[in-house]
Amino acid sequence: MSKQANTPGMLWDKGYAEDDYVFGHEPNQWMAENTDLLTPGLSALVPGDGEGRNGVWLAERGLIVTTIDASPVGVEKAQKLAASRNVKLEMLIGDLKDWEPPALKVNVLVSAFLHVNSNDRRTLHRKLAATLNPGGLMLLEGFAPGHLDYGSGGPSMKERMFTEAGLREDFADMLDIEHLREAKVALPTSERHSGPAVVMRLRARRKKS
Repeated sequence: MSKQANTPGMLWDKGYAEDDYVFGHEPNQWMAENTDLLTPGLSALVPGDGEGRNGVWLAERGLIVTTIDASPVGVEKAQKLAASRNVKLEMLIGDLKDWEPPALKVNVLVSAFLHVNSNDRRTLHRKLAATLNPGGLMLLEGFAPGHLDYGSGGPSMKERMFTEAGLREDFADMLDIEHLREAKVALPTSERHSGPAVVMRLRARRKKS
């Protein structure tokens, strides 16, 4: 297998190759639980949005949305989903590891199950947090190490999962954390990794100074 075939884009292209939407059409549950904070007119960035379920959902609620994903196949399916829902959003293709955020800041950042190698995580998290305006909202959800006991979905190594201590360290001096907690949840049956899960949930604001 070539080196190129091991890139995130190539790997996810294979995962998204079927006509069905791997993670369904419904939005991330943690994001949806914070609907009252996601008001029309706010600008939003959704990194790693795959087939577009979260970006499209935000656009349906009147937010000005930009998404970025490494998989051209995923982005194409996201474009189809947006067209079927009669919404428009900017969809970029790119590997987040190499991506340089635009100078324009956003009001909302949603990171849903965006797991990367442990040695890249802190750098990526700080790069993403830097895209927020002062007071801007960050919502993050991802698998916690306790999920390994369930044996369904998520990274196979706990080093790629989220812990409270790790997230506090990643965002130190950048975010004011409002909520950071491990939770046991049930992922929707429409998702490939449906059923019981152990996740970390973060809600935070970009520091104003």
